Amino acid sequence: MTPALRRISRTRPRALIGGCLLLGLLAGCATPPPANDPEAVAEFRQTNDPLEPTNRVFYKVDDALDKAILVPAAKAYRAVLPSPVRTAIHNVLENLGTPVRLANDVMEGKPLQAGDTVIRFVVNSIFGLGGMIDVGKRLNIPAHDNDFGLTLGRWGVDEGPFLYLPVLGPSGPRDAVGFGADIAMDPLTWVGRGTQEYKIRGYTRTFFSTLDERSSLLDAVDQIKKTALDPYASFRSLYRQNRASKIEKLKGDDPPENHVWMPGPHPAAAKPTQ
Repeated sequence: MTPALRRISRTRPRALIGGCLLLGLLAGCATPPPANDPEAVAEFRQTNDPLEPTNRVFYKVDDALDKAILVPAAKAYRAVLPSPVRTAIHNVLENLGTPVRLANDVMEGKPLQAGDTVIRFVVNSIFGLGGMIDVGKRLNIPAHDNDFGLTLGRWGVDEGPFLYLPVLGPSGPRDAVGFGADIAMDPLTWVGRGTQEYKIRGYTRTFFSTLDERSSLLDAVDQIKKTALDPYASFRSLYRQNRASKIEKLKGDDPPENHVWMPGPHPAAAKPTQ
Protein backbone atom coordinates (compact mmCIF):
# COMPACT_ATOMS: atom_id res chain seq x y z
CA MET A 1 0.00 0.00 0.00
CA THR A 2 1.36 3.38 -0.93
CA PRO A 3 1.46 6.17 1.64
CA ALA A 4 -1.34 7.85 -0.29
CA LEU A 5 -3.64 4.99 0.52
CA ARG A 6 -3.98 6.22 4.05
CA ARG A 7 -4.69 9.85 3.13
CA ILE A 8 -8.39 10.72 3.40
CA SER A 9 -10.22 13.94 2.70
CA ARG A 10 -10.74 15.84 5.95
CA THR A 11 -13.97 17.41 4.74
CA ARG A 12 -16.26 14.41 5.27
CA PRO A 13 -18.91 14.45 8.00
CA ARG A 14 -17.57 13.97 11.51
CA ALA A 15 -20.74 12.27 12.65
CA LEU A 16 -19.91 9.33 10.40
CA ILE A 17 -17.12 8.21 12.72
CA GLY A 18 -19.28 7.98 15.82
CA GLY A 19 -22.00 6.18 13.90
CA CYS A 20 -19.60 3.64 12.46
CA LEU A 21 -18.01 2.96 15.84
CA LEU A 22 -21.42 2.47 17.41
CA LEU A 23 -22.47 0.07 14.67
CA GLY A 24 -19.26 -1.85 15.18
CA LEU A 25 -19.84 -2.18 18.90
CA LEU A 26 -23.40 -3.34 18.41
CA ALA A 27 -22.52 -5.88 15.72
CA GLY A 28 -21.09 -9.37 16.03
CA CYS A 29 -17.53 -10.01 17.12
CA ALA A 30 -15.02 -12.60 16.02
CA THR A 31 -15.01 -15.71 18.21
CA PRO A 32 -11.69 -16.11 20.06
CA PRO A 33 -9.95 -19.45 19.54
CA PRO A 34 -9.90 -21.98 22.41
CA ALA A 35 -7.32 -21.34 25.11
CA ASN A 36 -5.75 -24.75 24.53
CA ASP A 37 -4.56 -23.64 21.07
CA PRO A 38 -1.74 -21.18 21.92
CA GLU A 39 -0.72 -20.60 18.29
CA ALA A 40 -4.26 -19.63 17.30
CA VAL A 41 -4.59 -17.42 20.38
CA ALA A 42 -1.31 -15.66 19.55
CA GLU A 43 -2.43 -15.10 15.95
CA PHE A 44 -5.81 -13.79 17.13
CA ARG A 45 -4.12 -11.29 19.43
CA GLN A 46 -1.64 -10.21 16.78
CA THR A 47 -4.39 -9.67 14.23
CA ASN A 48 -6.27 -7.59 16.84
CA ASP A 49 -9.47 -7.60 14.79
CA PRO A 50 -12.20 -8.62 17.27
CA LEU A 51 -14.91 -7.05 15.09
CA GLU A 52 -13.75 -8.89 11.97
CA PRO A 53 -17.22 -10.18 10.91
CA THR A 54 -18.61 -6.64 11.02
CA ASN A 55 -15.50 -5.15 9.46
CA ARG A 56 -15.74 -7.58 6.55
CA VAL A 57 -19.37 -6.61 5.97
CA PHE A 58 -18.37 -2.94 5.88
CA TYR A 59 -15.50 -3.81 3.54
CA LYS A 60 -17.86 -5.59 1.13
CA VAL A 61 -20.30 -2.67 1.16
CA ASP A 62 -17.47 -0.20 0.63
CA ASP A 63 -16.00 -2.33 -2.14
CA ALA A 64 -19.35 -2.50 -3.94
CA LEU A 65 -19.79 1.27 -3.73
CA ASP A 66 -16.21 1.74 -4.86
CA LYS A 67 -16.72 -0.41 -7.96
CA ALA A 68 -20.06 1.18 -8.80
CA ILE A 69 -19.23 4.84 -8.19
CA LEU A 70 -15.66 5.78 -7.30
CA VAL A 71 -13.73 3.65 -9.78
CA PRO A 72 -15.72 4.83 -12.83
CA ALA A 73 -15.54 8.43 -11.59
CA ALA A 74 -11.79 8.18 -10.98
CA LYS A 75 -11.20 6.69 -14.43
CA ALA A 76 -13.25 9.46 -16.00
CA TYR A 77 -11.25 12.01 -14.00
CA ARG A 78 -8.04 10.56 -15.40
CA ALA A 79 -9.43 10.46 -18.92
CA VAL A 80 -10.88 13.98 -18.98
CA LEU A 81 -8.16 15.95 -17.19
CA PRO A 82 -4.57 15.83 -18.45
CA SER A 83 -1.84 14.90 -15.98
CA PRO A 84 -0.55 18.49 -15.45
CA VAL A 85 -4.05 19.65 -14.47
CA ARG A 86 -4.52 16.74 -12.05
CA THR A 87 -1.12 17.47 -10.54
CA ALA A 88 -2.05 21.13 -10.05
CA ILE A 89 -5.31 20.14 -8.32
CA HIS A 90 -3.44 17.71 -6.07
CA ASN A 91 -0.90 20.39 -5.17
CA VAL A 92 -3.63 22.88 -4.25
CA LEU A 93 -5.35 20.29 -2.04
CA GLU A 94 -2.05 19.52 -0.30
CA ASN A 95 -1.45 23.24 0.23
CA LEU A 96 -4.89 23.63 1.82
CA GLY A 97 -3.97 20.90 4.30
CA THR A 98 -1.03 22.94 5.65
CA PRO A 99 -2.68 24.25 8.88
CA VAL A 100 -3.56 20.75 10.09
CA ARG A 101 -0.16 19.38 9.08
CA LEU A 102 1.64 22.23 10.85
CA ALA A 103 -0.39 21.83 14.04
CA ASN A 104 0.54 18.15 14.20
CA ASP A 105 4.20 18.87 13.46
CA VAL A 106 4.26 21.19 16.47
CA MET A 107 2.38 18.81 18.77
CA GLU A 108 4.79 16.04 17.85
CA GLY A 109 7.74 18.16 18.87
CA LYS A 110 9.13 18.32 15.34
CA PRO A 111 10.25 21.95 14.84
CA LEU A 112 12.38 21.22 11.76
CA GLN A 113 9.54 19.33 10.11
CA ALA A 114 7.25 22.23 11.00
CA GLY A 115 9.76 24.57 9.35
CA ASP A 116 9.52 22.53 6.14
CA THR A 117 5.74 22.82 6.31
CA VAL A 118 5.78 26.60 6.76
CA ILE A 119 8.37 27.25 4.06
CA ARG A 120 6.62 24.98 1.57
CA PHE A 121 3.33 26.78 2.20
CA VAL A 122 4.88 30.22 1.73
CA VAL A 123 6.83 29.47 -1.45
CA ASN A 124 4.04 27.37 -2.99
CA SER A 125 1.36 29.96 -2.21
CA ILE A 126 3.36 32.95 -3.44
CA PHE A 127 5.52 31.56 -6.23
CA GLY A 128 3.45 28.47 -7.05
CA LEU A 129 0.27 30.31 -8.05
CA GLY A 130 -1.65 29.54 -4.89
CA GLY A 131 -0.18 26.07 -4.56
CA MET A 132 -0.75 24.78 -8.09
CA ILE A 133 3.02 24.42 -8.64
CA ASP A 134 5.09 22.58 -6.05
CA VAL A 135 7.96 25.06 -5.82
CA GLY A 136 9.01 23.52 -2.50
CA LYS A 137 9.80 20.24 -4.24
CA ARG A 138 12.00 22.05 -6.75
CA LEU A 139 13.85 23.62 -3.82
CA ASN A 140 14.35 20.16 -2.30
CA ILE A 141 12.14 20.90 0.69
CA PRO A 142 10.48 17.53 1.33
CA ALA A 143 6.75 17.12 1.61
CA HIS A 144 5.26 14.89 4.30
CA ASP A 145 1.91 13.63 5.53
CA ASN A 146 0.77 14.21 9.08
CA ASP A 147 -2.37 13.83 11.12
CA PHE A 148 -3.50 13.65 14.73
CA GLY A 149 -3.64 9.87 14.66
CA LEU A 150 0.11 9.89 14.02
CA THR A 151 0.55 12.49 16.75
CA LEU A 152 -1.22 10.25 19.25
CA GLY A 153 0.92 7.33 18.13
CA ARG A 154 4.05 9.46 18.47
CA TRP A 155 3.21 9.97 22.15
CA GLY A 156 2.48 6.32 22.85
CA VAL A 157 -1.27 5.92 22.33
CA ASP A 158 -2.00 2.38 21.18
CA GLU A 159 -3.74 1.89 17.85
CA GLY A 160 -6.46 -0.28 19.39
CA PRO A 161 -8.44 -2.95 17.53
CA PHE A 162 -8.68 -2.78 13.77
CA LEU A 163 -11.77 -1.11 12.33
CA TYR A 164 -12.99 -0.91 8.75
CA LEU A 165 -15.19 2.16 8.58
CA PRO A 166 -17.57 2.78 5.67
CA VAL A 167 -16.24 5.53 3.38
CA LEU A 168 -13.18 6.06 5.60
CA GLY A 169 -11.75 2.57 5.07
CA PRO A 170 -9.06 0.96 7.28
CA SER A 171 -8.73 2.61 10.67
CA GLY A 172 -8.78 2.07 14.42
CA PRO A 173 -10.04 3.93 17.51
CA ARG A 174 -6.88 6.06 17.72
CA ASP A 175 -6.97 7.07 14.06
CA ALA A 176 -10.74 7.58 14.05
CA VAL A 177 -10.37 10.04 16.93
CA GLY A 178 -7.46 11.62 15.10
CA PHE A 179 -9.57 12.03 11.98
CA GLY A 180 -12.21 13.96 13.91
CA ALA A 181 -9.57 16.10 15.63
CA ASP A 182 -8.00 17.01 12.29
CA ILE A 183 -11.36 18.21 10.99
CA ALA A 184 -11.82 20.31 14.12
CA MET A 185 -8.32 21.82 13.68
CA ASP A 186 -8.86 22.71 10.03
CA PRO A 187 -9.65 26.45 9.71
CA LEU A 188 -11.73 25.72 6.60
CA THR A 189 -14.11 23.76 8.84
CA TRP A 190 -15.10 27.01 10.54
CA VAL A 191 -14.38 29.94 8.20
CA GLY A 192 -17.64 31.18 6.70
CA ARG A 193 -19.63 28.38 8.30
CA GLY A 194 -23.33 28.47 7.45
CA THR A 195 -22.96 30.54 4.28
CA GLN A 196 -23.65 29.42 0.72
CA GLU A 197 -19.99 30.03 -0.12
CA TYR A 198 -18.98 27.70 2.71
CA LYS A 199 -21.18 24.92 1.32
CA ILE A 200 -19.88 25.35 -2.22
CA ARG A 201 -16.29 25.39 -1.00
CA GLY A 202 -16.84 22.29 1.12
CA TYR A 203 -18.53 20.31 -1.66
CA THR A 204 -15.88 21.34 -4.17
CA ARG A 205 -13.02 20.35 -1.90
CA THR A 206 -14.63 17.01 -1.05
CA PHE A 207 -15.34 16.29 -4.72
CA PHE A 208 -11.81 16.95 -5.93
CA SER A 209 -10.17 15.38 -2.86
CA THR A 210 -12.10 12.16 -3.44
CA LEU A 211 -11.30 12.01 -7.15
CA ASP A 212 -7.67 12.95 -6.61
CA GLU A 213 -7.25 10.30 -3.93
CA ARG A 214 -9.04 7.48 -5.73
CA SER A 215 -7.45 8.15 -9.11
CA SER A 216 -3.98 8.01 -7.56
CA LEU A 217 -4.78 4.57 -6.12
CA LEU A 218 -6.44 2.91 -9.10
CA ASP A 219 -3.47 0.77 -10.09
CA ALA A 220 -2.30 -0.08 -6.56
CA VAL A 221 -5.72 -1.13 -5.26
CA ASP A 222 -6.50 -3.04 -8.44
CA GLN A 223 -3.23 -4.96 -8.13
CA ILE A 224 -3.93 -5.93 -4.52
CA LYS A 225 -7.42 -7.16 -5.37
CA LYS A 226 -6.11 -9.21 -8.27
CA THR A 227 -3.18 -10.86 -6.50
CA ALA A 228 -4.21 -11.18 -2.85
CA LEU A 229 -5.95 -14.34 -1.70
CA ASP A 230 -7.77 -12.24 0.91
CA PRO A 231 -7.82 -8.54 -0.09
CA TYR A 232 -9.43 -7.54 3.22
CA ALA A 233 -6.57 -9.10 5.21
CA SER A 234 -4.03 -7.52 2.84
CA PHE A 235 -5.49 -4.03 3.27
CA ARG A 236 -5.56 -4.54 7.03
CA SER A 237 -1.92 -5.60 7.15
CA LEU A 238 -0.65 -2.92 4.75
CA TYR A 239 -2.55 -0.19 6.53
CA ARG A 240 -1.04 -1.14 9.88
CA GLN A 241 2.47 -1.46 8.46
CA ASN A 242 2.19 1.96 6.85
CA ARG A 243 0.97 3.64 10.03
CA ALA A 244 3.52 1.87 12.23
CA SER A 245 6.34 2.88 9.86
CA LYS A 246 5.32 6.54 9.95
CA ILE A 247 5.04 6.56 13.76
CA GLU A 248 8.42 4.87 14.13
CA LYS A 249 9.93 7.54 11.90
CA LEU A 250 8.37 10.28 14.03
CA LYS A 251 9.95 8.80 17.14
CA GLY A 252 13.42 8.97 15.60
CA ASP A 253 15.82 11.89 15.40
CA ASP A 254 15.34 14.65 12.85
CA PRO A 255 18.86 15.70 11.72
CA PRO A 256 19.20 19.37 10.70
CA GLU A 257 21.08 18.36 7.53
CA ASN A 258 17.85 16.87 6.22
CA HIS A 259 16.44 20.40 5.88
CA VAL A 260 17.99 22.53 3.15
CA TRP A 261 16.96 25.82 4.79
CA MET A 262 19.09 25.09 7.86
CA PRO A 263 22.70 26.42 7.91
CA GLY A 264 25.34 23.91 6.88
CA PRO A 265 26.29 21.71 3.93
CA HIS A 266 23.38 20.12 2.09
CA PRO A 267 24.43 17.77 -0.71
CA ALA A 268 20.85 17.35 -1.86
CA ALA A 269 20.55 21.09 -2.52
CA ALA A 270 23.30 20.86 -5.14
CA LYS A 271 21.12 18.54 -7.21
CA PRO A 272 17.90 20.38 -8.01
CA THR A 273 14.91 18.28 -8.93
CA GLN A 274 14.37 18.05 -12.67
